[in-house]
Parts: sequence; C-alpha cells; structure tokens
Amino acid sequence: PPPLQVVSYAPFTLLPSAVPRALFEQAYAVQQDFNLLVDAISRDQEFLERTLASTIKVDDFTAQLFRIHQQVLEEGLAQSVFLGINRSDYMFDCGVAGPPALKQIEINTIAASFGGLASRTTTVHGHVLRVLGMSEEAARLLPNNPARGLALGIAKAWELYGSPSAVVMFLVEEVQRNIFDQRCVENELWNRNIRVIRRRFRDVFEQGSLDGDRRLHVDGQEVAVVYYREGYVPKNYDQQNWEARLLLERSRAVKCPDIATQLAGTKKVQQELSRPGMLEKLLPGRSEAVARIRATFAGLYSLDVGEEGDKIAAAAIANPDRFVLKPQREGGGNNLYGEELRQVLERIKDSPERTSYILMDKIQPQPAINYLLRARSPLKASKCISELGIFGVYVRHGKELVLNEVAGHLLRTKAVEHADGGVAAGVAVLDTPYLV
Repeated sequence: PPPLQVVSYAPFTLLPSAVPRALFEQAYAVQQDFNLLVDAISRDQEFLERTLASTIKVDDFTAQLFRIHQQVLEEGLAQSVFLGINRSDYMFDCGVAGPPALKQIEINTIAASFGGLASRTTTVHGHVLRVLGMSEEAARLLPNNPARGLALGIAKAWELYGSPSAVVMFLVEEVQRNIFDQRCVENELWNRNIRVIRRRFRDVFEQGSLDGDRRLHVDGQEVAVVYYREGYVPKNYDQQNWEARLLLERSRAVKCPDIATQLAGTKKVQQELSRPGMLEKLLPGRSEAVARIRATFAGLYSLDVGEEGDKIAAAAIANPDRFVLKPQREGGGNNLYGEELRQVLERIKDSPERTSYILMDKIQPQPAINYLLRARSPLKASKCISELGIFGVYVRHGKELVLNEVAGHLLRTKAVEHADGGVAAGVAVLDTPYLV
C-alpha cells in the first residue's frame, strides 16, 4: 500500500546553542565576498572548464551538467538577469591551540534550504527560554528572517525580467518532505503580488515550451524565474528530466541557479579555490575580500592523477582520522570518514576514479550538551556539534550586480556520533545561535 501522508514537525533542539560572537560576525562579514566569488566563477568559462576537466572524465553527473553548460553557451545565453541564492556552511574548529576558528565546510549554490524554517526557529527557542524563566536570555536571541531575504532576491529578479503577468516557478521533487520550508518563501512572494506555481521536471517535459524569443511557457503561463529546489543529485534525473533541464537552461527565464552557478558549487571548484593565487585571479583588485574568504578555508587537497595526488592519498590512508573524503555531491550523507575513508582510498588510489573526490582536513568542533527533538525518537541529553550556515542573495543584470545581500543564518546541530548528514538526511536538527 502507498505510505500514509503523515505530517511531521521539523526536528529541532530543545535549547539554543552557544556560538562565539566573533565567529558569527566573521561569517556574516564574508558572505557578500562569497556572493561575488560565486558570481565570478559562474562567468569564467575557462576556469570552470579547466577545473572540472578531470572530474567530468570520471563523474557522469557533473559531466552531464557540464555538457548542458557548453550547449547553452554555444547557442548564446538568452538569460540576461542572474539570481544567486547560496548558503555558506561553517564549523568552529577547536583542533589547534588558540581560540576557535571559523572554517568553511562548503558553499551550496543550488536548492540551499531551511531559509523558511530558520525564520521560525528563533520564536520557538525564545518561547522555551521564557518557559524556563530565562526571559533576559530569550531577549538576546537575534531576529532572523532568511525567507524574506530570499524572497526579496527572487522578487528583484522577477521585476528585472520585466513581464508583470509572468510567474515564479518553484521546481520541486516528486515527493516533497520539506514543503513548509518552501512555503515560507512562496508566501513572501504572494504577499508581494507575485504569482507562484510549483512544478516538477516531469511537468516541464510535458508542458514546457520556448517561443521565438526563447521565453519559457509552462502550462500556458510565461515563467520569469525558475527556482530550483531539486536537481542537485543524480537520482533527480532520468532522460526526460535531463531534457527538461536543457529546455529550462536554454530559456530566457532567470534560473536560480543557472547551470554555471550550480557547477561553481562543486567540491572540485572548492578545492581549486584554495590553490595559491586562485582567488586573486577570480577577484582582481579585491585584496580585502580575498583575505576574508581565505581566512575561512580549511585544508583542501587534490586527488588528481600525479605525484601531488599520490602523496596526499598515501597520507590519508596512513592517518584517516585527520581527513574527510568528499564526492561531488550535494544533499548530505555522502562524505566518508575514518575506516571507510581508508577502505575507499585503498580501492581507488591507483585509478583515475579518485579525481572525482576531494580530501579535506577534518574539523574538530567543541561538543556541547543539548536535547534533540525528533519525531519518534527518544528524548535524551546528547553531546552535540553545530554547523552555521549563512544565506547570501545576489542579482546581476547583464554585467552589473544590482543586489548583493546577506539574507540571514541557519544553525543546525547533530549528535557527535553522526559524522555526516544534514537535516534533510535525517541527522541534523534546527537550532538557534545564542551568541557568547
């Protein structure tokens, strides 16, 4: 029988978690720099081609995205307004002597989620603190409304597209577990009198078309903005869905993200950015931005074929607990640690397949005790670690950046025994930072 349609609450911590104020402020201060960087990468065809050359030989998914990217460029871009919604994720590294340091885990450039639910979490934790008789502490929780910030970006892109009767299309999965998160953003748009439709790749394949100006029509409605909340993992695609994706990318509609920006979010690009001199090339004349960005980088290592790759692979096999092995995947639950990392590297160390992974220093956060409230899960005190995400939104019109904003934050917390995985993967839960 089909599964029952059960609505469950999003998991969250009972109490807000302590976050060092200086690191929180550092993460906010660097977000506009990261917005500029992602935009610069997405426009640098040569950089993307060179950086992903080894990856697309061994990773079919990245290769397929890259083929669409090339096809769209050869045809000539119809799109003139570009919208980026990204989320840069950090942990607080206490591994070395000295104060904790802010270290970037990754930047998500497609379907960066929880902007909606994060807009609701502060209220929940404020209520809990007041019930506990801690009203002064409750008053110190920061206001946070990423949903509004994300909607402002979508609204700006919609406005610049310049067709008042056109709609915003949320591209969503067949089965949508995280629908309420999306509804928060959607309702912000309705409040601005911007019509929103929700469609799947399948609907685009069946009902989507381009007119002579390459304007996108779905179900007879012109689409101004396509906001992807799916399409970031291989299982999102079959042959039809790839065709639908190509149709969307060829259109004049503002894609959030366009395919070049999705490619800018790959792990391989992240690793390439940590090479000396690379940020300076991408952001010429912006030495302060470069310094702020570089300060957040953890050690990242290439496993490309050659001596450098051989060396680092051998080091990781000898010392697996120092590293994390990351494939080119979004969505949590894909990273390899410890013994598993060692086994996989042993297997692929002499094959070109290793170039589809990057190796990163393992960050050592300081655990704290909290209670994780998850449906059908016993309530107990757990040793937890937190990850801070900062939402960034930018809009480019032609060559001009017309919007570059920080939209808010997200704190996710998980029990230390779960090395990897986000909220959607069922491991992390929503939290609120309490600045100390």
